Amino acid sequence: MVGLIGKKLGMTTIFAENGVAIPCTVLEVGPCYVVQVKTKEKDGYEALQLGFGLRKEKRTPKPLQGHFKKANVPFLRVLKEFKGFDISKYKPGDQIRVEDVFSVGDFVKVTGRSKGKGFQGVVKRHGFGGGPKTHGQSDRHRAPGSVGSSSFPSHTFKGQRMAGHMGDEQVTVRNLEVVEVIPDSNLLVVKGSVPGAKNSYVKIIKSS
Repeated sequence: MVGLIGKKLGMTTIFAENGVAIPCTVLEVGPCYVVQVKTKEKDGYEALQLGFGLRKEKRTPKPLQGHFKKANVPFLRVLKEFKGFDISKYKPGDQIRVEDVFSVGDFVKVTGRSKGKGFQGVVKRHGFGGGPKTHGQSDRHRAPGSVGSSSFPSHTFKGQRMAGHMGDEQVTVRNLEVVEVIPDSNLLVVKGSVPGAKNSYVKIIKSS
């Protein structure tokens, strides 16, 4: 559960030594501030509460302002807990950088919030094929078709795939390989795609 908080910057392509093009995602990871150290004696478990992303004082709730001032850290936008760190090595106010946790060849899992698509039909949301385009079917090309039984049980079953809200949900992608670590720019380049839009915040956890 060792990891950091980051921001998705976008995608790029890196060419391997054998010339193969590798699609990669560039993440701005850290530096993360240690906001609170959770202990078994006080909290019942051991963890580090890390913060990332600066925000203005006027947009920070008063209780959080006191929380940040107590830890002697700037006002932060995102707070997450990580249970894998050795808490004896950290205190509130410390910084953890990308090179302190990740290295090339590591595998990580990235959790983010997927892009919101709004209300979508069954073709886009579930990949339905739609209705036939012949014999006068002028208005059924993207319709779901029959959704329930006739005389028995005479109702539509719960969980039936239908049109509805799509996206804007928490998604985790596992086993992404770290291709490059750039400490000077706090950048982490991973192989493959990561959920979320550009500049959205993600949680990166190093696979054990």
